[in-house]
Amino acid sequence: MRFHTEYLTFQTSKHREYVNITPQVEKALAGSGIKEGMILVSAMHITAGVYVNDAEDGLISDIDQWLEKLAPFREDYRHHRTGETNGDSHLKSLLIHHEVMIPVTGGRLDFGPWQQVYYAEFDGQRPKRLIIKVMGE
Repeated sequence: MRFHTEYLTFQTSKHREYVNITPQVEKALAGSGIKEGMILVSAMHITAGVYVNDAEDGLISDIDQWLEKLAPFREDYRHHRTGETNGDSHLKSLLIHHEVMIPVTGGRLDFGPWQQVYYAEFDGQRPKRLIIKVMGE
């Protein structure tokens, strides 16, 4: 079994942002030379996430509204007693989760017809990293 690792860095212009990273994941896979296996895509920060879903603007807005409803910004989070103001960002990250595993078949991401990989930023405007780890033969 072989392994290939790449890192991406994001610095979003908005506090919350959803970035389609499918082309970068496909590029890392192509660079690995791996034809059969799995690819891990994982945010390396606790206020960001990674998910797979449809690349449709209306759905992305729906996801953002859903997350804000479930984990709204509030000033009374206990976490804010530490001097931070991003309690909601941590909760949103838990809802989305921080990583996905994608099967690799024939040197391609083995997706359904509409699936894309997204980086979800919930406390942006500063540099954050993401790891892509390709594993297989």
